[in-house]
Amino acid sequence: MNTFLSNALDAAVVPGFSKIGYAIRKRLGNWQPISSFDLRGKTVVITGPTSGLGEQVARQLALTGANLVLVARNEEKCARVINEIAPLCTGSKPVFVRAEMGDLESVRSACAAVQQQFTHIDVLIHNAGALLNTRQVSPQGIEQTIASHVVGPFLMTTLLLPLMNGGRVVTVSSGGMYSSGLPVFDKGETLEMPAHKYGGSKQYAIAKRAQVTLTEMWATRVPQTEFVSMHPGWADTPGVQESIPGFRRVTAPILRTASEGADTIAWLAAVSPLPGRNGTFWSDREIRPTHKTPQSKKLDTEANRQSLWQQVEQMSVR
Repeated sequence: MNTFLSNALDAAVVPGFSKIGYAIRKRLGNWQPISSFDLRGKTVVITGPTSGLGEQVARQLALTGANLVLVARNEEKCARVINEIAPLCTGSKPVFVRAEMGDLESVRSACAAVQQQFTHIDVLIHNAGALLNTRQVSPQGIEQTIASHVVGPFLMTTLLLPLMNGGRVVTVSSGGMYSSGLPVFDKGETLEMPAHKYGGSKQYAIAKRAQVTLTEMWATRVPQTEFVSMHPGWADTPGVQESIPGFRRVTAPILRTASEGADTIAWLAAVSPLPGRNGTFWSDREIRPTHKTPQSKKLDTEANRQSLWQQVEQMSVR
């Protein structure tokens, strides 16, 4: 009955993605508090930890004894977070590493810094990113949403994998990915929307779809490391407030808090063993389907998948 109700909430979207679904599932599942997990001696890398979901994940995992590595572009903002959560930490004081995830040279420098300080990473959480309303490009000439959500994380995963044998990669996607399928690469489509067709929400959905598909592909290609993706539901974060204010005004009464949205991210970082197969997509501590429309499922072909991997791999070496 619990599974039936949870699936019904998910199918209805609004109750499933809102704080309603979170509250019901938490009660039905009798969730173990994140603070009760023991991650002493474990190293967790978190990108985008200075606000919203990333900051809440850092706060929640600080209570588990994990050694936190906070990857952020703004040292001042990250210092604030570190100073605030340091008293909560039962592990070592969090470490700051500078990176702009949309700048591949910055990602390379950050990975080199991590490699110099650590011999093993237990969990890598890809959380950084933003929804942009105007088309921008990265220093390498890649559309910025794709650069920061897809190519930068792909490069970071590739460079840090040697430290992650037996570890886990958690990618924070979005329910918005349900509105998009993969591009049809053999018809000339790419991940990057051209300027004359650009729409921030559409580009974001494409990036989030790519994240979920790549997670599944990583799991197949590198089975010794666990790869999972998730969506946090509709959470009231600075990103939502700034990028889609109209959506926030309409949904404000039912939005989750950032802490509620972050729960499954932290749980996926902490739970062991993983209660599901490698490569799965999660929300509210349960595996979710990756498609809600026939069209997106139709585009999820092996040819499109392989083209996705090849395109992202090629962009990551610029």
